[in-house]
Amino acid sequence: MDKLFVIFNPAARGEKSQRVRRFLESKAGPSVTLAPTQRADEARLLAASAVAAGYRTIVAAGGDGTINEVVNGMGTSDSVLGVLPLGTVNVFAQELGIPRRIDAAWALIQTGRPRTIDLARAESHGATRYFIQLAGVGIDARAVRAASWELKKRVGPLSYVWAGLKTLSKPHTRIEVSANGSGSTDGVAVLIGNGRYYGGRFTLFPRARMDDGLLDVCVFEKYGYLDVLRFGPAILRGTHINMGGVKYFQTERLACLAPGLTPFELDGEDAGDAPVTFSVVPRALRVIAPEPNGGGNHAR
Repeated sequence: MDKLFVIFNPAARGEKSQRVRRFLESKAGPSVTLAPTQRADEARLLAASAVAAGYRTIVAAGGDGTINEVVNGMGTSDSVLGVLPLGTVNVFAQELGIPRRIDAAWALIQTGRPRTIDLARAESHGATRYFIQLAGVGIDARAVRAASWELKKRVGPLSYVWAGLKTLSKPHTRIEVSANGSGSTDGVAVLIGNGRYYGGRFTLFPRARMDDGLLDVCVFEKYGYLDVLRFGPAILRGTHINMGGVKYFQTERLACLAPGLTPFELDGEDAGDAPVTFSVVPRALRVIAPEPNGGGNHAR
């Protein structure tokens, strides 16, 4: 088995976090290097240094934000990603069927085989960042930006609900969307998926496959309080893509333009302001995950 380079946040509090730390410390040794982070973006730097040092397997121990940083450090290298899902929601782990129990996830990293999936990419203002699961421009990104760090620590995912409700009461900027350089549409919320799930087991992108070389896009033409009541049950059933006011399509490349400071988010983290272009690097990321069921790309 390859040597493991494990990136984790030692400052996380709570009984669960302490158990996780004790678990990781019990595994440290000649074949397992623990790399604690001390500040934001350090996971990316640590992952990049691990790639440069020749580590073949880099483990992200944390939530989707931590995984995002690690993947941005790995880039399109030949290193393999392992995941210990320690966050609150763990959308990426749910998508790939990675166990939530740390001992089961660790066993998978030691015995599982890599699967090759697409790596999604965002380019804005001369900078390039990768994302693993989802991105958004407009309303959901405004909610991400509005959810303070302190509030997220206190109430977890409910902080986004609170921030989202506050965002709905404000005027919405219209975002112009063009796919593959031709044709255009517009809406107030543009959501981009590399996988099916958004915010947990909400199947916002029912046709998505993580190895098809395509991004799935859901554009909401408007999104007020009444629209939340109308779209919510349909999203739970996965039937929203057939509703009026929603445009759903797949594309290799997507450009989003908007006036003023219109934010975008990547894997639930504030990533800047539009304009932004999204694209796919086909089958560029190898991740240790269970074999897909039924011949598809993701465990159901």
